[in-house]
Amino acid sequence: MSQESPFIEVRDLHQRFGEQHVLRGVTTHVNKGETLVLLGGSGGGKSVLVKHFIGLLSPYSGQVIVNGDDISNMNERQLGKVRQAMGMMFQNGALFDSMTVGQNIAFPLRERGFKDEEEIQQRVLECLKIVKLPGQEAKMPADLSGGMRKRVALARAIVDRPECVLYDEPHAGLDPITGDSIDHLIKDLQNNHGMTNIIITHEMRSVFRIADRVIFLKQGQIYWEGTPQEMKDSEDPELLDFIEGVAREEVAT
Repeated sequence: MSQESPFIEVRDLHQRFGEQHVLRGVTTHVNKGETLVLLGGSGGGKSVLVKHFIGLLSPYSGQVIVNGDDISNMNERQLGKVRQAMGMMFQNGALFDSMTVGQNIAFPLRERGFKDEEEIQQRVLECLKIVKLPGQEAKMPADLSGGMRKRVALARAIVDRPECVLYDEPHAGLDPITGDSIDHLIKDLQNNHGMTNIIITHEMRSVFRIADRVIFLKQGQIYWEGTPQEMKDSEDPELLDFIEGVAREEVAT
């Protein structure tokens, strides 16, 4: 991992929605080029924290710093440059069913005003190659398997060549073998393309395989932080209870 300044810094971050105190003084960082996994139960604050990374939420108090710039009070125009440095892979893929695979992947470029059709197509084909789906640009989403749809969603997330990709439950709805293939792509983006990865997941097999560091959020606070090996070695009862609970859910499904 890079020894440069962190890609993202969070300092004493609080967030409230009415009477609900969702984030309670979160302080952490994301190193450039690392794969960070966020764990925690429903309502623990994972999604709310990630939304602060791309300026979809402004802090109630505290700071969020991306690439050295405090984005906490930026307006939408200023946030545009910050968001360009990040791609997002949504839980269900969020593909447009009326568009081809190629059109789906090209969508962020067209939204940003790209006019050079040759460059757009070149980037689409480049991203399809990265996600191991060459030659699929003319297909419709309805013709794809769940795993292929996730790969197309990942290709769309990286077509604008971001520094970081945010993943919301990338293994949701996938069988273990297909989930493993997504993990391989995530590690390939990190190892061969220098990508920073931030992943919300409940898939513990994946956590131990791809994470450089893990943050366990509970009731809006960082309850535990460490490496996957440190997680395996931990005897913390709250952490063990969470891991065992997730394992039981995986067996049940």
